Amino acid sequence: MLQVSVLREHTAEALAALAKKHYKTAEADVQAVLDLDQRRRQLQTEHDSAQAEANELARQIGGLMKAGNKAEAEELKARTATLKQQTKQHADELTQVEQALQQTLWKLPNLPHSSVPEGRSAQDNEVVREVGDKPTLPADALPHWELIKKYDIIDFELGVKITGAGFPVYKDKGARLQRALINFFLDEARAAGYTEMQPPILVNEASGYGTGQLPDKEGQMYHDAQDNLYLIPTSEVPITNLYRDEIIPTEKLPIRNTAYTPCFRREAGSWGADVRGLNRLHQFDKVEIVQITQPEESYATLDQMVAHIEGLLQKLQLPYRVLRLCGGDMGFTSALTYDLEVWSAAQQRWLEVSSASNFETYQANRLKLRYRAEGGKTQLLHTLNGSALALPRIVAALLENNQTADGIQLPEVLHSYCGFSQIG
Repeated sequence: MLQVSVLREHTAEALAALAKKHYKTAEADVQAVLDLDQRRRQLQTEHDSAQAEANELARQIGGLMKAGNKAEAEELKARTATLKQQTKQHADELTQVEQALQQTLWKLPNLPHSSVPEGRSAQDNEVVREVGDKPTLPADALPHWELIKKYDIIDFELGVKITGAGFPVYKDKGARLQRALINFFLDEARAAGYTEMQPPILVNEASGYGTGQLPDKEGQMYHDAQDNLYLIPTSEVPITNLYRDEIIPTEKLPIRNTAYTPCFRREAGSWGADVRGLNRLHQFDKVEIVQITQPEESYATLDQMVAHIEGLLQKLQLPYRVLRLCGGDMGFTSALTYDLEVWSAAQQRWLEVSSASNFETYQANRLKLRYRAEGGKTQLLHTLNGSALALPRIVAALLENNQTADGIQLPEVLHSYCGFSQIG
């Protein structure tokens, strides 16, 4: 959530930044925030003034009663009653204004960092670097949705039978490959200094609002209406919310956590060749890395997280590229996002396997996540997260890029985790 002080003191800059994200109602919404903020401050001043006057009158009434001046004391009591009524009215309206202000602030996306390129869609994203050689496959090479049938390692039809489309069943070496990748990613994260966590995969509404999935992504999340709980779209949600309403001692910063969870996304409106097979699922496995840092360290931390993700892809021997997302393709809550994509040799296209983002104070402001700076004043922290990694498209690329006439040769780093070196 954007800070009101930023919108009030840097209105023109905030509007320009929101324009980079192509947020259509920026001027109206920012003006609504400013108007509500002005009314809130006016009400607070009137409330405090009336309260102070009532307190002073109460002191005077006591003195008058002691002096036996009952008539004048009764006049002051009448004035005090009027002031109490005014303060109640102020308090009631203040509550309404604060609720309206929060609702309006929730609608506004985060402001993009100055390095975010202009653009409206994925075609406008900036390629930062490309690493690795794209493999050359024979003309009869198969896409992963054919390979999984050939080697009987993932079954989409069984998933449809027991749940529906987008919920595959992993079998035999397919299931073992999933477990191997999860363990590999977690071990690498722990070796990099992340503490492993195992959070719930259902979260309450406050957690959804805390990290910004609500209200922005409400229609994309699976919702249990009876208990008002949401299946997580990523473990970023429960892990970051561990620190909601906390003041973190500086000696405990930075916080580095990692978690494996299944993730759930409705992906409403997704169809076509680009979402075939493992390219887009409603349930998938992912290992996430989350950091909470002091503001001055967050962008160096983001670079460090991207480097960690690149290291995983290098060990998996997958050609990849790093993209800096343009304003129009960025997430609602992000200030700067790097996407990492692997090359799918059989599909002849790039597949996104990770996003690493700095949210600056946007989530921390919603979460009331702070630290105590020098001088004792509390300040908002910066939150960051990254996929390290999401499994489905990693598996797709591993199967496609490593297919041979004798089977699928897995990268050496996975041999000990899998207990086998080849599928087929």
